[in-house]
Amino acid sequence: MTAVTPKTPAAPTSPAAPAAAATPAAPTSPFAPQSRAAPPALRFFEDGAETEPAIFPTRLRAWHVIAGVVFLLGSAVTSVLVGPAGIPAGQVLEEIASRIPFVSIHSNLSPTDVAVIWQLRMPRIVLGGLVGSMLALAGASYQGVFRNPLADPYLLGVASGAGLGATVALIEVPRLVSLPADFVPIAAFVGAVVAVIATFALGRTGAHERNVTSLILGGVAVAAFFTAAQTFLLQQQDSQVLSEVYDWILGGLSTAGWGQVDLVLPYIAISTVVLVACRRLLDALAVGDDEANTIGVRADRVRLLVVVAATLGTAAAVSVSGLIGFVGIIVPHTVRLIAGPSYQRILPLSVLYGAGFLILADLLARTVLSPGEVPLGVVTAFLGAPFFLVVLRQSRRIA
Repeated sequence: MTAVTPKTPAAPTSPAAPAAAATPAAPTSPFAPQSRAAPPALRFFEDGAETEPAIFPTRLRAWHVIAGVVFLLGSAVTSVLVGPAGIPAGQVLEEIASRIPFVSIHSNLSPTDVAVIWQLRMPRIVLGGLVGSMLALAGASYQGVFRNPLADPYLLGVASGAGLGATVALIEVPRLVSLPADFVPIAAFVGAVVAVIATFALGRTGAHERNVTSLILGGVAVAAFFTAAQTFLLQQQDSQVLSEVYDWILGGLSTAGWGQVDLVLPYIAISTVVLVACRRLLDALAVGDDEANTIGVRADRVRLLVVVAATLGTAAAVSVSGLIGFVGIIVPHTVRLIAGPSYQRILPLSVLYGAGFLILADLLARTVLSPGEVPLGVVTAFLGAPFFLVVLRQSRRIA
């Protein structure tokens, strides 16, 4: 299956057929060849506006998936082998192999080293993979429904809502009641969901209508309000509380455990299934809402479904990792360079490459200043800021 962006050929004029020239033109179909510019998502990396008709393959190739799986497995294996504990790589591999059914390999690691592998490194790798895949997938989905290459998972106020929820959990709630230590992710998730609900309420332009511009403006307003509320709460706090809040805001997986994996896995799994199932519909939205409606795709309903699913998964990811930026921009555009502009390829591959990318970024975060750690959000910002400028330059050249 291929996605075609047609270009109108120059109509030849013939002096021998004047009557034909005077004949009124028949109504054209929205899908008839005509001089319609390709949508930005389909010509993002083209150098000029005048290009030949482009045929973009949409079917996911086996080598694309194999490359993504190899990248993800390589990132996970590298991350589990490297760490400040100094466990030999061979013994780590033996320990992992000893847990595989029907493999008779005995591990000689001490109980402490076994705990380091299975209670510290493994949950951190799994959680990093889940968060990275969700942020990359949500970023690609937002770029598809809003037809904006600079859209990211935090567009509708998720980050500010999660930040305010975590701040309230760290500052105000302990003064009132005694709650378990894992209440911060729950509060961050609730704050993110409340922020997005407020964005949808503000973005309503009619009785039951919302458009892209109103949603984005609603997200800006909600983010500004929630950020102001968070700043107000932080004004009178001591340095210890401020340190805890800013550690969460800067993002990281230093406290990752299997409990957090269990907490976010259902939400991320459901969101991933829904978004990947909508990949063909995002290709239809890329040519415009009117054309999508012509072929039976309800653009407004598809946009609502994708935004809700992406927001739910992003809220879950942010609740356990803090605010990790640029993953939703770096990974989808890298996948576009590798596999092309079709969302039937971009979404599944963003899951694999997003997981591998964040695992490697977390490896850098915990080894660059070992035994200390660099906040994961700082690492992704160092990598993402130059990439963002490249994407911005490309989008301006196309515009």
